[in-house]
Amino acid sequence: MATNKPLEPPSEFIVKVQDINDNPPEFLHGPYYARVPEMSNVGTSVMQVTATDADDPTYGNSARLVYSILQGQPYFSVEPQTGIIRTALPNMDREARQEYDVVIQAKDMGGHMGGLSGTTEVKITLTDVNDNPPKFPQSVYSMSVSEDKVSGEEVGRLKAKDPDLGENGLVSYRFIEGDGMTVFEITTDTDTREGVIKLRKPVDFETKRAYTLRVEASNTHVDPRFIAWGPYKDTATVKVMVEDADEPPAFLATSYSFEVEENAHDGTVVGRVHAKDTDVANNPVRYMIPRYTDVEQFFSVGPEDGIIKTTRPLDRETLPWHNISVSATEIGGHHQDTKVRVNIKVKDMNDNAPEFATQNEILVCENASPGKLIETVSAVDKDEMAHRQYFHFSIAPEAVNNHNFSLKDNRDSTASIYVTRRGFSRMTQDVYFLPIEINDNGIPPMSSTNTLTIRVCSCDSKDTILSCNVEPYILPAGLSTGALIAILACIVILLAIVVLFVALRRQKKEPLIVFEEEDIRENIITYDDEGGGEEDTEAFDIATLQNPDGANGFLPRKDIKPELQYPMRPGGHPVANTVDVDDFIKTRINDADSDPTAPPYDSIQIYGYEGRGSIAGSLSSLESVTTDSDLDYDYLQSWGPRFKKLADLYGTKDSADDNS
Repeated sequence: MATNKPLEPPSEFIVKVQDINDNPPEFLHGPYYARVPEMSNVGTSVMQVTATDADDPTYGNSARLVYSILQGQPYFSVEPQTGIIRTALPNMDREARQEYDVVIQAKDMGGHMGGLSGTTEVKITLTDVNDNPPKFPQSVYSMSVSEDKVSGEEVGRLKAKDPDLGENGLVSYRFIEGDGMTVFEITTDTDTREGVIKLRKPVDFETKRAYTLRVEASNTHVDPRFIAWGPYKDTATVKVMVEDADEPPAFLATSYSFEVEENAHDGTVVGRVHAKDTDVANNPVRYMIPRYTDVEQFFSVGPEDGIIKTTRPLDRETLPWHNISVSATEIGGHHQDTKVRVNIKVKDMNDNAPEFATQNEILVCENASPGKLIETVSAVDKDEMAHRQYFHFSIAPEAVNNHNFSLKDNRDSTASIYVTRRGFSRMTQDVYFLPIEINDNGIPPMSSTNTLTIRVCSCDSKDTILSCNVEPYILPAGLSTGALIAILACIVILLAIVVLFVALRRQKKEPLIVFEEEDIRENIITYDDEGGGEEDTEAFDIATLQNPDGANGFLPRKDIKPELQYPMRPGGHPVANTVDVDDFIKTRINDADSDPTAPPYDSIQIYGYEGRGSIAGSLSSLESVTTDSDLDYDYLQSWGPRFKKLADLYGTKDSADDNS
């Protein structure tokens, strides 16, 4: 029967698979990129490439690889066993060729026939070194500049070529010789690597028309490995021609200063300005003064000779300096002009008389003793004070013989005023006027008479001024300050009483009931007088009732005064100085009520006219005809309800008569 057990014990067999060369070499990291400096020596290592083979390296030559270069010769080589790529040519120049495509092959079986192979690509780039000096494309450069250019303006550019890159190709420029080294300057434009020549100071065609300069261009950074290859710099010649320009005239001086006497007559020569045309043509020049610099036209200038003159006398005290401009314009050309500043000083003359420095009053006490100094006066003068010049003071001739005051000249441009007598009185004279003559001893001397005002004041024993007012002496004698205060108090009390009385009367006139504007009620108004008919359009116009034709005239009031005249009761008026105002008012009201002679009086109104009539005619039966009249009254029926009663009376009666 079956037991599913092996009949024999298990056996182990080892089968060894023998490798054959069935896998080619592979470069797992290709393609490769490498960099090497230009001008490197032969054999300089560039990089190493490595290939792998899946065959068994321990059996035969299936995995033994050999490297070779298929593309890139004769510039590079590769070591067969290691795969290291090296340079194969000397002086490889980046500027000639920068990139190389190299193909490397790896072959198994030791490189023998029948082996498998694989390839990879290597891109090799030459990096830059400073192996090229700068070089000017031309040896001579020509430039030009106009003489009207200002400092800092560009004249021209030049460039030395350097094929190196980065800092290896940086170039700097400088002048090394030439006659224009102080006139021009050169800088380097870092963006374009150009040398920029600029003006350092303006040039003048009439003075020098050409400049020659020697320019050097050199590398900023030099590689010491290649320093033996020659100087890393180059030179070139720059010729700059100056072009003529139509320039404005030029004054011989940058500014002018002159002096002129004040009050000099018009036409006085102040000075002369001179300008010339700097161009080759040397055109004549005309001069003028711009009006905005001499608004009031104090000066004029000769259009051809440049002589400045005054047009009217000048006053130093009004304007000591005149700052004007003179313009010079060449005749012909482009009419360009140049202005120059002219400062004119007005020299002083002694043409102003001195006067008091202040016009204040001088105060003197009534009890001032003779010889007392009351004031020291000084003077001022609008003119300039010369050396050792001072003001001389003296009392005017018309007041030399006065016996009140004296003057002493201190010879330092001041004078002292003294009292010469005793006993001044404000009641007799409170103000004194002392004329003083002041001389400035100038050339020519000027003098003036000034009046000094001296006021007399009351002082105490210590000469302290109490009052300089004369009004207190006008008041009646014996009226003291207390009396004045009492009078003023009484006046104030009376004014207060009058104001209170007026206020009470106004309060009584106010209505007891004040209706608001919104309070609208029906009011019945009764008039006790008879109207004036249809033409009575003005209420209470008695003149219209009397005679409408005389309404424009004036009719006096027909009041009847009582015949009896009652005298005022004695003692009816309150005492003037009573303080009880209420009693005062009540007493006056009682007197007015009991006095029959006081208005208003009883009035009699007479109405003697009822109007001219109406369109209906008279309605009175006094002047009517008898009932035997043939008048027909039937028209009364059409007159309305007001005449209905009359229509019934007369109409009915007529009908009855007819029936009888």
